[in-house]
Amino acid sequence: MHDNVCKRSKSAIFRPEGDPSMVPGDHDPLQQDFVETLPTEVSVRIFSELDVRSLCRASLTCKNWNDIIEGSDHLWRSHCFTVLAICRREVNGDRLDGCSWKVTLVRNYRKGCVKRRWLKGLYSNIRSADDIPPNSMCPLDVETWGEILEAELER
Repeated sequence: MHDNVCKRSKSAIFRPEGDPSMVPGDHDPLQQDFVETLPTEVSVRIFSELDVRSLCRASLTCKNWNDIIEGSDHLWRSHCFTVLAICRREVNGDRLDGCSWKVTLVRNYRKGCVKRRWLKGLYSNIRSADDIPPNSMCPLDVETWGEILEAELER
């Protein structure tokens, strides 16, 4: 009996000698890319479990993964709703302008993170422009700055 061990999963596959299911030069089925073997809908469901950063990184893995991730508005839409809670006007405006969910998310994700940090009071003790941490600023509209100032006055 011949046994193959998948290096990634450490699981053994036992095949009799001369098993035609494994032709020389073929890839071990346990080492295949799930995107190549599963229906697209299932791959999208798997990718939907990733956070935004992981989803962006996964899209850089290979062309197949990138095609599915970039081509699925559903993946970006769910993350957009988390940004929507913080940047409702911006997200709604981008969608009305016909932007895809991914473009909407990319345009508003950083802004949402910055706004959330300001609203939580993480920058309440800043005394001068020199005290502002890197990556804590981005263009925000007047209404957003009004919300931030109101939150600061309530602290």
